[in-house]
Amino acid sequence: MSFPPSSSTIRRSTFRCDVLIAGGGPAGVPCALAAARAGAKVILVHDRAVLGGNASSEIRMHIVGADCHGKRGVELAVEAREGGIIEEIRLEQTVHNPQRSATMLDLTLYDLCRNEPNLTLLLNTCVDGVEMSEGKITKAFATRAMTEEAFEITARIFVDCTGDGRLGAEAGADCQRGREGREDFGEPLAQAEGDKHSLGSSLLFQARKHDTPMPFVPPKWARKISAADVANKRLHFQPGEQAEDLDYGFWWLEWGGHLDTIADNEQIRDEVAAILFGVWDHIKNSGLYPGAEFWALEWFGFLPGKRESRRFLGRTILTGHDVLESRPQTDAIAYGGWYVDTHPPKGVDSPEEPPCVQHWVDRLFDIPLGCCVSRNIPNLMFAGRNLSATHIAFASTRVMATCAIVGEAIGITAAHAVQRGIGLAELWDNPSEIPAIQQKILREDGYLIGIAHTDPADLAKTATVTASSEQPESPATNILSGFTRSVHGKGGAPADRVVPGTHRWMSDPAKGLPAWIQLDWEKPVSFSEIRMIFDTGLHRELTLSMSEKTTAKMCWGRPQPETVRDYRIEARDETGRWHLVAEGTDNYRRLVVHRLSSPVTTQRLRVVVEKTNGAPEARILEIRVENSSPHEICRT
Repeated sequence: MSFPPSSSTIRRSTFRCDVLIAGGGPAGVPCALAAARAGAKVILVHDRAVLGGNASSEIRMHIVGADCHGKRGVELAVEAREGGIIEEIRLEQTVHNPQRSATMLDLTLYDLCRNEPNLTLLLNTCVDGVEMSEGKITKAFATRAMTEEAFEITARIFVDCTGDGRLGAEAGADCQRGREGREDFGEPLAQAEGDKHSLGSSLLFQARKHDTPMPFVPPKWARKISAADVANKRLHFQPGEQAEDLDYGFWWLEWGGHLDTIADNEQIRDEVAAILFGVWDHIKNSGLYPGAEFWALEWFGFLPGKRESRRFLGRTILTGHDVLESRPQTDAIAYGGWYVDTHPPKGVDSPEEPPCVQHWVDRLFDIPLGCCVSRNIPNLMFAGRNLSATHIAFASTRVMATCAIVGEAIGITAAHAVQRGIGLAELWDNPSEIPAIQQKILREDGYLIGIAHTDPADLAKTATVTASSEQPESPATNILSGFTRSVHGKGGAPADRVVPGTHRWMSDPAKGLPAWIQLDWEKPVSFSEIRMIFDTGLHRELTLSMSEKTTAKMCWGRPQPETVRDYRIEARDETGRWHLVAEGTDNYRRLVVHRLSSPVTTQRLRVVVEKTNGAPEARILEIRVENSSPHEICRT
């Protein structure tokens, strides 16, 4: 394929990059940011005006993940909430978006991308073709209709984060659709016979309660909904009960999984809209729900939140056994933990069925790199709901926080391959490359089950650690444990792949603040970068939600109380004097990176915690002392 036929109105532009990422949703944005921050030249192409996919202001689904709305969390025992870039985004939202505006999330994602010097963002642009040579993608073609532009983009690695798999489909990547039968992979949760059906799509709405009655007249094409139609759904209240909790609803306004969720998307949108307004008409005008007359719609979506379409076939296919048995994967790059969450394909047109069946996953499980590398296109990777998995495994991995950490890991992997000058096949076949990638993921506050930080570039590993005070279960030496979260409790990581402990230094609250933690070396060391991971309460749910009830369970609108707020980093010279190296004020982030303007040489380094955001003690999970990589983009 080449540029579209010549036209006097179409402008043509040619780009060249290391990594092209198609799709700026929950997987694509972290993927692009991670690759760019690691030094790769990245182009992110997204077909909408705002980033975020199903989490954007166009759809407004709250981001969930392995913590299962906090049900898996136990303080200092099970911290399942995802780290890395998705945690960075969540923390930005809770501090800078206390009003819970959906468009503020759009802004955060746009701002993060726009501020990355190695990242070029093409919004309102759709990848619609590729050029192939010897079985590899050499170029992608994209169109932006509103500016009458066509783009030709040459890259070394191509990543499909589109959800629907448009880039991979154009390249002829092997994929699958629908639900497997029970005998295909021996999955007990699979249905007896396979079919082409999938999960359906939804439209969400927001409503507000007023002091006076607010009338509603449905459009003529709205469905006629009865109490029987919604009796088996989750309406929050029954006939005769007070109408409440209508501020955000309902994810089960779902339909269309029995159709082609790509080709029939317009039909699905029209029918789900008819269902949405029919359900609202039933609530408002049936007379069955006291108080409904005071509620009025504030917003409703017209872009369906799509759950499932293509799933690519990778070097590995994740199955229900891998998920439910938490089978170890030597090439693990991420983890999951959401329920195996299946829905009836016809959604509300299956009134006899519950809107979902959620099978609890006992332990966190590995997601391998092999699920994200195409089996037949050697320079194609993918992340998000289109990764290589059976329908049953996908029913767990599809949620957006899981997609985000997979996307970040793929961005790190792509940048690693570019910097090493190797192809994905060489990367896969070389036994030293996967551990190197895993260490890079951990360095960016990722978590991998049972894999400890062992990076020899970290000078802190050779230091002796002491502190002004400590708690018995959280001594100062914990910052060198190699782990940055607790997952030993019920519902955490498998017992045979976990090291119990708090994995953080916690000062003695009785001694008060300031409190310090110190690193001593036998001989002077030189360094130019300090990286710290602070506690942000990963046992709690934290996500932007339009639901008051869901938000009430969180510490929203403020920094997390466990997090160190004000601190200074000091180095001691030969005379015994301490000198300021770096400092932080009003901090709310988990991963903090200080890139120093010039190298520091010392035998003693200490972090003095002056204030937290509420906790009576200082908490630090990890301190790394390194020399900056020449490839990395600086950030503090």
